[in-house]
Amino acid sequence: MTKFVAFVSEIRVHALLCSSAAVLLTACGGGADSGSPSAGAGQALQTAALSFNSDAAPTAAAAALQQQATPAEAAPAAQDSAPEAYTGNFELLGYSTDTTATIGTPQAALTTETAAASASGPAAATAGANLPSGAIDPAAVIPATTYNFYVSPSGSDTATGTKSAPFKTLARAAKATRASTTVWVAPGTYAGGLKTTLSGTSSGHIYFVSTTKWGARIVPPSSSSNSTAWDNRGNYIDIVGFDVDGTVSQSGTKWLHGIYNGGSYGTIRENHVHHIAKSVACTSAGGSAIGVDSYYHGVKTDVVSNMVNDIGPAGCNFVQGIYISTSGSVKNNVVYRVAEAAIHLWHDANNVIITNNTVTTSHTGIVVGGGDFYYTSGPDDYTAVYNNIVYDNYYGISEQGKTGVHNSYRNNLVYQNTVNWTLKNGLSNYNTVSSAPYFVSYTKTGTPNLHLTSSSPAIGRGTATNAYPTDFDGRPRNATTGYDIGAYQH
Repeated sequence: MTKFVAFVSEIRVHALLCSSAAVLLTACGGGADSGSPSAGAGQALQTAALSFNSDAAPTAAAAALQQQATPAEAAPAAQDSAPEAYTGNFELLGYSTDTTATIGTPQAALTTETAAASASGPAAATAGANLPSGAIDPAAVIPATTYNFYVSPSGSDTATGTKSAPFKTLARAAKATRASTTVWVAPGTYAGGLKTTLSGTSSGHIYFVSTTKWGARIVPPSSSSNSTAWDNRGNYIDIVGFDVDGTVSQSGTKWLHGIYNGGSYGTIRENHVHHIAKSVACTSAGGSAIGVDSYYHGVKTDVVSNMVNDIGPAGCNFVQGIYISTSGSVKNNVVYRVAEAAIHLWHDANNVIITNNTVTTSHTGIVVGGGDFYYTSGPDDYTAVYNNIVYDNYYGISEQGKTGVHNSYRNNLVYQNTVNWTLKNGLSNYNTVSSAPYFVSYTKTGTPNLHLTSSSPAIGRGTATNAYPTDFDGRPRNATTGYDIGAYQH
């Protein structure tokens, strides 16, 4: 069946068109086991329509967009490689990081006590000071790279991009990158609307790192020309530690998307993405805080330890929190107050690991499903949903569209959702905890504290299978006392 899907500018938005709330199953094609998309899935947008067969690859014109890239600029002669310990605005502060190679091939893990004294990585002398007890310094998991560039609000885009002469904008730094590059971004406010197209390699990722966790704020520019804060099309790209804040829209196009990823083998990690698409009209143009899309042949992106909140206008069924249309993982994220689904799988999603997330106060907690396919005919199969807290949403965990018989649901706490479970193909959930999670401070408005109290039934009730070795705060999951359910280990 041939469909017409529209997208604005160069940003792929039809990946985010359909909600899978039960009330929209017919409109979005999510209700039929065949997974065939409905013609109603993308009719609201009127600009730059592309035709593609829903069970085949997009047209050549659409696929060609994948090949767009900004030519690499010659690296400044004075660039830093294997930089010395950071000083001033380039100290690494406030991170709660892990001990694994999720964002690349790390150097040997450093404890907070030894990180400051190490000369093998880019750690500041004070880098461990603000980390939780037992956490790992970020320098330990961001490997040394061949090229290092620096960005600061006080810099200049005519500078060389060194620590002493930093660039001013992320866009300028992005043009200078090539495989095995780290872009270190000092605290400050930066205009969004960024597009990154160059790729790293499996052995030489490109890292964009806010040197202070959530210290580098990406906000709408004075006149926005597109609907996305950060549009990444490159492979092996890691976006770490930014605050993507859509609270104050100025003139131009309002943001529908926070971080959009059309590339492969990257991570979106430890960012705070919030107040996206809050003041837009509710249309099938859709939107999401973090979108991982297969339309440009992207696969295997990991979304780890992000805070996502206040996404979409209230009551809108087309705007999602974390949206996945390919393979990959969604781990240790905290998501609340999303207009539709806190975590939503659709299109070509399959083989996705969804573990140790805490999601609440949204219309739907977790949607597992496939439909409106790009390159496959589905189903969404071999998806594992383990150790998640899904609390106080309308729908809890719901399968929609075309799903397989190998999806598995284990050791989740699912409670106080109007409809807790909607599974298909005769599937069942196992080891489910059906009681309140007992958060430290829960509120539907304001800022909740979703850590667990000592009386929480989520403590020790998780499984080690597929679990991330650390929690949202960077504390080790405790195999001795048991793995906790949710983003936080007590």
